[in-house]
Amino acid sequence: MRPISVHPVRHPSARLAVAAAVLAPLVLTACSSGDSGGSTDGKAGGSQSNSKPATVTVTPSGQAAKAGEPVRVTAQGGRLASVEVTDGKGKALKGRLSDENTVWTSERRAAPGTTYQVTTRTSADGGATDTKKASFTTTAAQKVNKVELRPGKKTTVGIGQPISFVFDHPVANKAEVEKHLKVSTSNDTEGSWGWMKDWSGRDRVDWRPEEYWKPGTKVTLDAQLNGIDSGPAGGWFVRDYSTDFTIGSHQVVKVDLDAKQLTLERDGKKVRTIPVSGGTPDDKRRSWKGTTVLMSKEGTINMRSETVGLGDAYDKMVDYSMRLTWSGMYAHAAPWNSGYFGRANKSSGCIGMSTENAAGFYDQVRVGDPFVTTGQDTKGVPPQGNGFSNWNLSWTEWQKLSALK
Repeated sequence: MRPISVHPVRHPSARLAVAAAVLAPLVLTACSSGDSGGSTDGKAGGSQSNSKPATVTVTPSGQAAKAGEPVRVTAQGGRLASVEVTDGKGKALKGRLSDENTVWTSERRAAPGTTYQVTTRTSADGGATDTKKASFTTTAAQKVNKVELRPGKKTTVGIGQPISFVFDHPVANKAEVEKHLKVSTSNDTEGSWGWMKDWSGRDRVDWRPEEYWKPGTKVTLDAQLNGIDSGPAGGWFVRDYSTDFTIGSHQVVKVDLDAKQLTLERDGKKVRTIPVSGGTPDDKRRSWKGTTVLMSKEGTINMRSETVGLGDAYDKMVDYSMRLTWSGMYAHAAPWNSGYFGRANKSSGCIGMSTENAAGFYDQVRVGDPFVTTGQDTKGVPPQGNGFSNWNLSWTEWQKLSALK
């Protein structure tokens, strides 16, 4: 029986150069020899095969192994019958054997700060079989990158809702990260990822279909990021992310600021029309136009003008607040502006309506519903990253934001 030989792997970020490392061999726990020959005259002392077990090498190896690489098991002088690699939680890494059954490579990469157990079963060229066990531990991540993910699990959202990741730290390896974000749908919806800066200044990537989602579509996201390096200053991902959600009815909110009215349409039919007042047509208070997406229904919140660059103009508790951008555009109840509903745009940028209309409308709309705002008294479309402005780009323009284009 021969121990598994392990090649040392040097971590590129180590501060001390190591000329050579002597690593403990993988532990051999059991083996069986090949077939033995028997005597022809019935006497003891028949000869035994001299075949030797295959030599198996595992990389990465050691107690300070490099993370972010696939686990690779190689047999010399024989073939791999089976390979099992499990992490510290007992979860197995899936992998594939080469055509000759001499090399096994994991589909996932070794994650930082994890101990892996490796069990191999081999058959030697001369017929001997052998089972070996060993382990290695990857170095811990010096910085961990985390994400905020929308929408949440088991939710039902509107036809304009994108899948959205906002990262805690910069992502330089955008293409590598994007490769590991898998979206599947119940009806093979086509879509694409697009990278941008979030309103917070952090890196962000959204996935949207070519057109609005079809009602009833079931969507699953599987982001296998554990073990992926986001690049310089970004750190490692040390967990996977997932979500699943369903697309609700086909609802679109149309806000005509020339006519000063809002119309809710469901499945192409008008559900209700509400007189509104939009942003005052001056340099600071105009409303955004184009397509925004209802981000959240926030109920009663405190709105302060200083948070949107309007000094001390107002400080109010506002009911039935529905967020449309990160920069502070909402649809909400605005009873103080009742004299302007349907007549003039006199708000500080939001879409205001009566408390009664806001209450009914609030109950009818769903997070993910698109709001399409038109009118001369507007200031252009929100930039990408300020809420979900994804639909203001054509499909061709959106695809160009992918790191895999």
